Amino acid sequence: MNCSEIAERFDERLDVADYADIDASANGLQVGPGNSEVERSETSERASGETASNQVEDVAVAVDAAVETIEAAREVEADLLVVHHGLFWGDGIERVTGESYRRLAPLLEGDLPLYAAHLPLDGHQDLGNAAGLADVLDLSNRAPFGELGGEYIGQRGRMPAMTVEELEKRLASELDIGGQPIQTLDFGPEEISDVAIVTGSGTDWIDEAAEKGVDALVTGEGKQAVYHRAKELGLTVVLAGHYATETFGVRALAGLAEEWGLETTFIDHPTGL
Repeated sequence: MNCSEIAERFDERLDVADYADIDASANGLQVGPGNSEVERSETSERASGETASNQVEDVAVAVDAAVETIEAAREVEADLLVVHHGLFWGDGIERVTGESYRRLAPLLEGDLPLYAAHLPLDGHQDLGNAAGLADVLDLSNRAPFGELGGEYIGQRGRMPAMTVEELEKRLASELDIGGQPIQTLDFGPEEISDVAIVTGSGTDWIDEAAEKGVDALVTGEGKQAVYHRAKELGLTVVLAGHYATETFGVRALAGLAEEWGLETTFIDHPTGL
């Protein structure tokens, strides 16, 4: 199976084309010729000359395309790296220097293709980041949330009632928060059951959350103004970490790759942010 076929399968499953006009990310195969094969190798030659069996991982997944994650993918001899935050954001390429060079160089030197899915992987109602976080909270009666240009990047639903403290403990026990505390703007009801989720940086949807009548908006990180807006709306806002709320999507894509007969590895590189 080559990279083009895998990318096309991901694109189709995530409805990537539907987000083309609203997502700054260049979703899809960002680096690579497209026709390179992705298939499991039984043996690999280490730099030391030793031969190891079953050491090559076909597909590596990570949240961010950064020097560390790219190098980690090369270390496991991945044939494809799949990320949520890619390298290209619709601003064109004029120069490949500095940070851009440091990130592109190991991909090109290692002949390692890169696939990215941003908003499509936030909002997919089964495979997306919001859907994964909804699973953590045992949400029922789920519906799309976080409208953007006619598409959705989040999810809302109803969870078993709990206090803010109980919600914080649930998230802290399930998410990779990098040792950082979960921040909560506790301006909503004493018990929370109706929840809206937009992972990453989702506080721009606080007004929609209030309009839908939810008790809390769960997202990753916030802005200064959200404090006052949450207080004025009487809404609890939970900031559980950008990275921590966005590991679900790439893990779900790894699951798809495994269904297609490929081996995968998750490269965990929490930022604490």
